[in-house]
Amino acid sequence: MEKKRNLYLSNTPVDEARQMFLSGVQQTMAPRYEIISVTGSLNRITKDAIYAKYNAPNYNAAAMDGAAVIAAETAGASEAQPLCLPAGHYENINTGNVLPAHCDAVIMAEDIVELADGQIRITAPAVPWQHVRQIGENIVCGEMILPSHHTIRSIDIGMLLEAGISEVEVVKKPTVAIFPTGSEIVEPDTDLKPGEIIDSNSRMFENMTAADGGIAHRYSALKDDPHLIRRSILEAVDTHDIVLINAGTSKGTKDFTADVLRDLGTVLIHGVAVKPGKPVILAMVRSTPVIGLPGYSVSAYIGFINFVTPLLEYLGSRNSTQLEKVTAVVSRRLISSLRYEEYVRVKVGLVDDRVVATPLARGAGVAMSLVRSDGFLVIPQSCEGIEAGEDVTVYLYRPLSELRNTAVIIGSHDLILDVMNDMMATHYQNLYLSSTHVGSMGGLMSLKRREAHIAPAHLLDAETGIYNVSYLKSMFSEPMALVKGVDRIQGLMVPRGNPLHIETLADIVGKKYINRQRGAGTRVLLDYKLKELGISPDEIDGYNRETNTHMAVAVAVQSGNADVGMGVLSATNAMGLDFIEIGVEEYDFAIPKKYLDLPAVRAFLEILKSDEFHRKLDEMGGYGYSKSGTVVEIDGTDG
Repeated sequence: MEKKRNLYLSNTPVDEARQMFLSGVQQTMAPRYEIISVTGSLNRITKDAIYAKYNAPNYNAAAMDGAAVIAAETAGASEAQPLCLPAGHYENINTGNVLPAHCDAVIMAEDIVELADGQIRITAPAVPWQHVRQIGENIVCGEMILPSHHTIRSIDIGMLLEAGISEVEVVKKPTVAIFPTGSEIVEPDTDLKPGEIIDSNSRMFENMTAADGGIAHRYSALKDDPHLIRRSILEAVDTHDIVLINAGTSKGTKDFTADVLRDLGTVLIHGVAVKPGKPVILAMVRSTPVIGLPGYSVSAYIGFINFVTPLLEYLGSRNSTQLEKVTAVVSRRLISSLRYEEYVRVKVGLVDDRVVATPLARGAGVAMSLVRSDGFLVIPQSCEGIEAGEDVTVYLYRPLSELRNTAVIIGSHDLILDVMNDMMATHYQNLYLSSTHVGSMGGLMSLKRREAHIAPAHLLDAETGIYNVSYLKSMFSEPMALVKGVDRIQGLMVPRGNPLHIETLADIVGKKYINRQRGAGTRVLLDYKLKELGISPDEIDGYNRETNTHMAVAVAVQSGNADVGMGVLSATNAMGLDFIEIGVEEYDFAIPKKYLDLPAVRAFLEILKSDEFHRKLDEMGGYGYSKSGTVVEIDGTDG
């Protein structure tokens, strides 16, 4: 028996209908999680941040075929006065081999002449650690490999395995039951008769569900029988996260879906203000969302992207992504060889409506740059390089819409930036942080060139003893905000047990030291302290050996590649080293005042002041946060 026509169609605006429906679902459902093998985790979403178990490489490795040598023994070699090394003073070595313990450099095979008596002749001196992949060059034990809510890519899987991770907890894929309805619906390849319609919509839904990260279970078409539709829905809501009913949603005499759903649960919306696609039904049955979509293909498609896709993104903790390309300004000069077409990984940010691409490490062994990058640019084979400020085409791994909601951070490195990035991913949907480490002074210069929104800095004024303020006053003419960050303990990192009995900064003379790069606040502090002690940098073995992060200093000490280096206590703790405190410094954030109201910057400041962040600092050790988030306004004088 046919029913009377359904006259309950409304005309709710799409945004209002979607928000009402999502709010109802969020009150009863949340993403679920499961532990799976890393090898099967492609395109899955991480639940929590993942940290490395091992260094990679875990030994000092030759980066070239050639001869392993002691660099000091090659001093003086030149084209005019070649140097011969006898057997026993070098060892033949291949790429990837373990570097002999007594050697600290590799000379390429192309630069060696083998002599008949077993000697080799060289025409240039080796410098320490040339052509050597040092322990932890790619991955440092304890560093974050992937943040929370990150979509795992093929390069991520390789890095997870290299870091010793074999299993990962991920968001469970939401399941969707798909029911085509209508007595006229037949399967493909049927000998079609008048009045019959091939079921194509449900196959479209299957693939759209898969593209949105869900698992589709498609059922055979249901006849126009309200009892059959009722029974099928009741079975599906107990075994699936979402139930999708196609057709029967309008006001025809055989459109039963709305009445069945009213009988089984609550119909929140029946009819939305969109053309085509008005007869959409949004309902809840036994705390499970049930969506009725129109039978016309275009209407069904529009209804799916408006209402099913957002549910799949919520339950799957996904953000919609697609590959884009964009014109960007490159922030640093890139020199390239005419022999190659070069792919350069970049971080990308949108600053003052200008897309800025900051190149990352270009070494073939630094595969983590793929994980950290936002995209890449290509230097053609016929080009010797790209000048700073030049326009380039960047192929994005992230959609441009994300860049518009990203706070770009360039400057001094600290482990807290990883923590803040993870908290941003956890607590602020569609807001992001992007950080690149170039040292305090490099960060302020990037800020001055409008390449960043935030520059972390800890630059000590030797005359006043005050951190950061004088630098902002002298470098910027526009109104600036110095946001107080953390007080952190700086000191000397030494191996566990302090075997060389280093007690003061003066004790680093005669030891193998590893330094931070020029412009880094840690290096500024070292120079300040050395000057106080009357020690010349020339007296420090390794003063010119530079690295870009505290963790890189720590791993060099832990691995024995250095006896001592200066860094923060949190990095020392992370690597299980001993620590000799030098002093407490102020690690702050320089931000042009015009950026303080950007949503991502506001979220950054909220995290900085949050109790959760402060608890994480306590767990890491070595930080004070009594002034965190305090804003000091500074009017520049130079600029």
